[in-house]
Amino acid sequence: MTTRRTTFISLMILTILLATIGGTTSLMKTSSSNVSPPQNARMDELKFITLDPGHFHAALVLKEMYPGVSKQVHVYAPLGADLTDHLNRVARFNNRAENPTAWELEIKTGPDFLRRMLEERPGNVVVLSGRNQGKIDLINASLGAGLNVLADKPWILNPSDLPKLEAALDTADKRGLIAYDIMTERYEITTILQREIVNDAATFGDPVSGTERDPGVCIESVHHLMKTVAGVPNLRPARFFDTEQQGEGLNDVGTHLVDLVPWILFPAQPIDYRKEINLLSAERWPTPVSLADFRRVTGEEKFPAYLSSNVRDDRLNLYINTETLYRLRGVHVRVKALWNYEAPPGGGDTHAAVFRGTRSRVEVRQGKDQAFVPELYIVPVDPSQKATVLAALQKKIEALQTKFPGVAVEDLGAEMRVRIPSKFREGHEAHFAAVTKQFLTYLKTPKSLPAWEKANMLAKYFVTTKAVELSRQSPRKPANAGGMTQK
Repeated sequence: MTTRRTTFISLMILTILLATIGGTTSLMKTSSSNVSPPQNARMDELKFITLDPGHFHAALVLKEMYPGVSKQVHVYAPLGADLTDHLNRVARFNNRAENPTAWELEIKTGPDFLRRMLEERPGNVVVLSGRNQGKIDLINASLGAGLNVLADKPWILNPSDLPKLEAALDTADKRGLIAYDIMTERYEITTILQREIVNDAATFGDPVSGTERDPGVCIESVHHLMKTVAGVPNLRPARFFDTEQQGEGLNDVGTHLVDLVPWILFPAQPIDYRKEINLLSAERWPTPVSLADFRRVTGEEKFPAYLSSNVRDDRLNLYINTETLYRLRGVHVRVKALWNYEAPPGGGDTHAAVFRGTRSRVEVRQGKDQAFVPELYIVPVDPSQKATVLAALQKKIEALQTKFPGVAVEDLGAEMRVRIPSKFREGHEAHFAAVTKQFLTYLKTPKSLPAWEKANMLAKYFVTTKAVELSRQSPRKPANAGGMTQK
């Protein structure tokens, strides 16, 4: 009775949402007589297929319309809360007062959604976000059917799946397809400017290799379990707290951090992870989540049975924090991915990154002193050379005016800060459209994905998966070890 009632309520929600979105619904049946023949769209008629949207990032890809992309989107998913949440978000985008979207969704739902999508193929771009465990199998199935893939991180969680990842990228190459990872942090303005300055030898110098105690690169993020997305409290499914399904700190959100290191230090250069990366150490520790907090963020009354091994006295020890140290082309790199329950007042998710050069350190800080807004600082290594570094920085910033008009240098005494106009400070949600536009650019010419993207995807997932595997062999810390000191 409960299952039937839940399904009935979900169907009512679907009907209401479809009225606001402008689409239709088709409940999937397993009978092959109801399956249409393949309908592959031409490359000049791009059409999205959203497959099993189990995370809100799938909807953020649709926060904008794109030239050359059909407004009709086919959604294949099991019937349930994930689907209705996705439709609700797209409906809000379609009905917002400012710059509304105009997506029309064709919804096909049922337990055999993947088979039907592969047989019908009503578009040519599969958008994937959610359910990290097994995501690589959906990616490989889509590529095998001749479909391009735009997929949210992480693609894999375990080192044993690296061959599947390599096979996916090889299939894309052979079939003239694009398989692209949604790396939104590349589009944050402070990160873009950090990359520009790190690659200005007059300001930064050469990368410092550092040591295990004092690495040449330190980069970390702090995320929060309880947050608001698109102005609405974001309830997370209980499965999010199962690290076997979702991942831990480094092999989930940490993929962004590991991705940025070569992207900043060695732009457009392929990394051979077998020869150029040496994993040195890794450790993990839990974030405690009380039953009351679990109820607040999931809406569930109790911890599900599959979390019981980490529950003690109505508290879940969620192993979702990871720190790793490795060498990349001789540069010591420390990466730390942290999760707290909720951000402090006025705060949110934060990012901090320090790149050490022989002339200066280039740092992104996003702490209390920055009002939790990311800011970019340049700190001369030798105070006596500050005037030289400042002059070089001013010259570099002047050269960037064509790309970023209005950026400027502020002299703060011992260090400098880059002043960034507010028009460049897009929120995290806007970065999904930026990634999608880059993906669509790669799609214009078959096989146009740069070789370094493929090599560096393999390198990234080698680090994230092997580090988590190594961290599980290390002593477990009883409490959060904290993060980088943010001024």
